Amino acid sequence: MEALETVTYAGTKKNVVESGMVADTPAVAAPQKDGEPWKVTVVLEFPRDTDPFLKSTVKAAEAAIKYYCARNEEGGTSNDVEVEIKTEFKSAPRPEVGQMLPGVKNIIAVSSGKGGVGKSTVSANLAIALARLGYKVGLLDTDIFGPSMPKMFDVEDERPYAVKKDGRDLIVPIEKYGVKLLSIGFFVSPTTATLWRGGMATSALKQLIADADWGELDYFILDTPPGTSDIHLTLLQTLPITGAVIVSTPQQVALADARKGIDMYRNDKVNVPILGLIENMAWFTPAELPENKYYIFGKEGCKQLAEEMQVPLLAQIPLVQSICDNGDAGTPAALSSETATGLAFINLAQSVVTVVNRRNKEKPATKIVGMNK
Repeated sequence: MEALETVTYAGTKKNVVESGMVADTPAVAAPQKDGEPWKVTVVLEFPRDTDPFLKSTVKAAEAAIKYYCARNEEGGTSNDVEVEIKTEFKSAPRPEVGQMLPGVKNIIAVSSGKGGVGKSTVSANLAIALARLGYKVGLLDTDIFGPSMPKMFDVEDERPYAVKKDGRDLIVPIEKYGVKLLSIGFFVSPTTATLWRGGMATSALKQLIADADWGELDYFILDTPPGTSDIHLTLLQTLPITGAVIVSTPQQVALADARKGIDMYRNDKVNVPILGLIENMAWFTPAELPENKYYIFGKEGCKQLAEEMQVPLLAQIPLVQSICDNGDAGTPAALSSETATGLAFINLAQSVVTVVNRRNKEKPATKIVGMNK
């Protein structure tokens, strides 16, 4: 116990004894024969099996015990002691990959090849439109470095809490407009940059997926970051994604990146079906001239790409100031089906339901991408 008092647990900044982590009195067994080592067995209790400090704490405890015994035994060495550190967990272990979301029927990844094409706006409005059609919907903001959903839903000041369920501490998603919502934005300062390495980001993402009480969902929408990154690979290795929806503007620069996004999902090792393309900012319509269309970013570029890739064009969403204003105000356009923009997102949701039903009838369930060691 004196040796363990020198081992700091980073989760509490206290030693493992002060932190109450020594689950039982350490067992010490004397050698049965000459030349055999003393045997020390310690049981440490961690908050959960995914504790990021588990391995380092176990190694530090083992080293501390060996050092302590060698120092206090005249002529002794660390080889005279055999240390076994057993681990227990206060909460039940996280479900294995493939069993994390048993109550979710369809997982839809909303992706884009580049930033600035309105992917998050589409994700928010699609989720709300599906909820307005009567479906149970969850929305996960997987953009760890640029989360935007808390603002779009006007819940920036909300802080999710945890509940005990089936022996596990689970985060309860924020619910608004009929959508269950989680984002890293709820847990970090909105004015501070998130300076994390890839491993920290993917670990946080897995927690938002597996350590949350998502419950029964018809559609689980993933608002992914732009491009192809660690986050996308983590999603593909964690969840059986039903299909991907690609968002792009009609301009050629955006379409070139959209092709890369399509290629990522169609890769032989990934095989996630492309449900269709969404052409955002398809044309500009000023409020005072609602019948006019100005093709600022080019005309029907996504429609041509959809034909080239042989996938459906799910919707053409106009560039209207009210969509931006509603997003900034936390009242997305899909909340009203009386406006042209609101109706466009309702129609998009109906198209997504149609293509998902067709995909589930014609194709087998998507397999999680395996990891090569």
